[in-house]
Amino acid sequence: MTADHQKFMAAAIALSFEAMRTGRGGPYGAVVVKAGEIIGRGMNEVTSINDPTAHAELTAIRQACEHLNQWNLAGCELYTSCEPCPMCMGAIYWARLDRIYYGNTKEVAGQFGFNSQYFYDELAKPRDQRQLSMHPLMSTEAQAAFEEWAQQADRQSY
Repeated sequence: MTADHQKFMAAAIALSFEAMRTGRGGPYGAVVVKAGEIIGRGMNEVTSINDPTAHAELTAIRQACEHLNQWNLAGCELYTSCEPCPMCMGAIYWARLDRIYYGNTKEVAGQFGFNSQYFYDELAKPRDQRQLSMHPLMSTEAQAAFEEWAQQADRQSY
């Protein structure tokens, strides 16, 4: 592990302590790095701003995208104090980050009451076997928006 990796992971871990000690949220922190520079910082703020999506990774990704003025973070790396949950993993894939470095595993987080494994397990089940019931509705009408989008000459794929 290089000194830079340790420096960036230490920054993510410091944010996890800050989130907890300042009452912002749970002990999670993350940074996005491009070319050796931190371009996005985030800490868990779920409970302080009443936003279940305010995870450290998402906050860091949003800040990095704003910094670069683009949604695509290819060429960037994420350092996070804990292995990301499925919601954050989805955002990481959508943002096209190159790699993730993490401190704690999801199993360690589970020992402290943070059970993202539940979400991993739920998403692996067929839709009709999940705890949260899902029901298709007006799929023909909804598909019309996709069909119109496909005809747009200036559409931007992501």
